[in-house]
Amino acid sequence: MNMNTDYVLEALTELMAKDSPSGFTAEVMELVERKVEELGFGFELTHKGNGIITVPGLDPEYVVGFCAHVDTLGLMVRSIKENGALTFTKIGGPVVTTYDSELCRVHTRDGRVYDATVYSTHPAKHVFKDCEEARTEENLEVRLDEDVRSKQDVLDLGIQVGDYICIDPKLVITPSGFIKSRFLDDKLSVAILLGVLDYLASNHITPSHTIKILISTYEEVGHGMAWIPNDIQELIAVDMGCIGSDLSCTEQMVSICAKDSSGPYDYAITSRMVELAKEENLDFAIDIYPSYSSDVSAALRGGADIQGGLIGPGVFASHAYERSSINAVENTMKLLIAYIQS
Repeated sequence: MNMNTDYVLEALTELMAKDSPSGFTAEVMELVERKVEELGFGFELTHKGNGIITVPGLDPEYVVGFCAHVDTLGLMVRSIKENGALTFTKIGGPVVTTYDSELCRVHTRDGRVYDATVYSTHPAKHVFKDCEEARTEENLEVRLDEDVRSKQDVLDLGIQVGDYICIDPKLVITPSGFIKSRFLDDKLSVAILLGVLDYLASNHITPSHTIKILISTYEEVGHGMAWIPNDIQELIAVDMGCIGSDLSCTEQMVSICAKDSSGPYDYAITSRMVELAKEENLDFAIDIYPSYSSDVSAALRGGADIQGGLIGPGVFASHAYERSSINAVENTMKLLIAYIQS
């Protein structure tokens, strides 16, 4: 397969440059729309803000959907302390203790952006004897890189309760092929689907069935694909593959999920993915995710009459500072392309 993984990494870099916690995705969706249209495909937005990309196939009556989510984890201003520090509420389920000492940005509703840092309330080793212990969620706050000394100083900047606090993803692509960043879940999969579109366009391939690629903007809070177009018969989520105790997946593999916390995925789709992975000699794993739910789960809970599947690149340290690899990207792309052409 003549896949352009450089395109995927370039797309990932652009996606990571756009802050996009759940509900704050307009700017990143504008980027996705531009990239899709550059490849020659149509793009439409739902009222909710999700994206739909249609690739006409030889059989327009049978529609296969693929979905990935561009929304990420994040924080939101919960209150402003009298000393000018910000307390926060979580968006989604980040491992908040890994946010200690991380750079972030506060976006106001009138478009201003302020640099800041997440700090413990007892940050200094030379001052606080409990410095190492006081680094739990309850002891974290956001300190603005502005000369603020009171709550009023912060209000004067235009910052208020409900403003988004976006963590710097810190994307690194190593010479050895590792990809490290926050929010590989699931911007890596969005970049992979853009890479699949690039493959179809570059090779002038018309799929056997019509394809609809759905870009979700509320997956991290559970209702991203609660509605999908009613002509979709199969929906395959492309989301991170879990790595950890009692799981087989590694950062080099494409993961095929047989079951997660929402229940088993469609037997025929999962079996076909396994068959294709073997035929293509891919590095893959079949796993069960104990604490996971996908946009296919949301679609089924929303009443969609579909067969559902879930695959994705192996991602280490999910919801923290994550790591995958170019090999996982290639294995995932090859499986998707094989499925589309089968």
